[in-house]
Amino acid sequence: MKPHKFIIIGAGMAGIVAAIKLKEAGFEHIEILEKADSLGGTWRENTYPGVACDVPSHLYSYSFELNPNWSHVFSPGSEILNYFKEVAKKYQVDDLIKYNQEVTSAHFNGNEWEVKTSTGFLSSAEYLIGATGVLHHPKYPDIKGIEDFKGEIFHSSRWNHDIDLASLRVGVIGSGSTGVQIVSELSTQVKSLTLFQRTPQWIFPQFNPEYSAHDIEGFTLDPTKMQEHRELMSTVFTEGFSNAVVDADSPQMKVIEETCLQNLESSIKDPELKEKLRPKYRAACKRLVISGSFYEAMNRPNVKLECGGIKEIVVNGVKLDNDRLVELDVLVLATGFKADAFLRPMEVSTCEGNSIESAWKSRPEAYLAVTVPGFPNLFLLNGPNGPVGNFSLIDVAELQVDYVLKLISHLDSNGFKKVSPTQAALEDFEAQRVEAAKKTVWVTGCKSWYLDDRGIPAAWPWPFEKFRQVMSEPDYSAFVFS
Repeated sequence: MKPHKFIIIGAGMAGIVAAIKLKEAGFEHIEILEKADSLGGTWRENTYPGVACDVPSHLYSYSFELNPNWSHVFSPGSEILNYFKEVAKKYQVDDLIKYNQEVTSAHFNGNEWEVKTSTGFLSSAEYLIGATGVLHHPKYPDIKGIEDFKGEIFHSSRWNHDIDLASLRVGVIGSGSTGVQIVSELSTQVKSLTLFQRTPQWIFPQFNPEYSAHDIEGFTLDPTKMQEHRELMSTVFTEGFSNAVVDADSPQMKVIEETCLQNLESSIKDPELKEKLRPKYRAACKRLVISGSFYEAMNRPNVKLECGGIKEIVVNGVKLDNDRLVELDVLVLATGFKADAFLRPMEVSTCEGNSIESAWKSRPEAYLAVTVPGFPNLFLLNGPNGPVGNFSLIDVAELQVDYVLKLISHLDSNGFKKVSPTQAALEDFEAQRVEAAKKTVWVTGCKSWYLDDRGIPAAWPWPFEKFRQVMSEPDYSAFVFS
């Protein structure tokens, strides 16, 4: 048994894998503080109709715990949540989680992190791992009169399942991945559905077949076959999409654009509707939306598209800029999340007077998306400017945890107790990242949640192989050890 204690913030995908790998490395003093009453992170929070991952399920799985039982190539959110629950149970991560403990502050006293939660619970550990996720603080639109609506109104991540929508008029504000999934699923279930679209999206066609009983039996009886299937998917996904978006002029990017255009041209018959759904920016400039049923839904007679600006929300519906009223019974806010929050709003500070709020006053930054200068023994999984936009975040988190373990091993081998990156290392990384970002498709002329206050995408702008390479072994000269 190794003596160090770890506190992990968050029992979602990244928190679970961090605990598993720490246990595997011989650490037993591990505590996971989770704000909710169950594990699962974004897959616990998001239960809206049609919720699914846009990464193939055999890729969106832990490399050490492949699942032969996925029902589809892109499986629904409920299956993903159950998968994480089963993995946590199998690896006895459940026993490490303290639920309903939302962390409000974390202070490094010079030797260890002192952590406090909303219940007054206090704990401390040498190492603090932030596994809070990227998309977990709902972003609500600033629309006049939103509090006046007398029907049901809720954010997509706070879905009200008690309402029978069958005979109701439903409105959806937001046309990103979530809005597209909701519209696709609800279009056959409600009396009428209105999508309020600020900006049209390019839709990449999704082929999402079921895995047959024969497929599942084959994966179960022969794990090698499942591993080969995963590797094939990884190659196709990485070469056909992940590496394309970081090179706006790549041949693969051209294929993506042509496929999206053909999807729009062949799927939408009404010329007027087609033009309303036609973006004026390049495909994948915003996060690329993948759907096999959205255009089909938009063709249905009970589905309407409103592209005019929203003037205000009133008692019985949404009033557009031209003063036309769209009467509604239910209003869904598919308006995304505060993607730049990360650890915040918790207060993270050190005895030397550093605070995350101050360090990230301009924008969140972290060396290789994992560590922050001035904050010893703090490690972030899927942190600022990491590969959020173009890879499986499970692969990312696994590589990051292995990287953190190597840093801790270096500490132990050399008799050190603290580690943090140098400011120079962060500044050099940021300069390279900003320069590389200029070649990506994300800067080709659109507004998106990827872009920071300077218009620079807050994402990893290189191929996945480069991320794998820099995570394989830390550059110890980039750190201060003491």
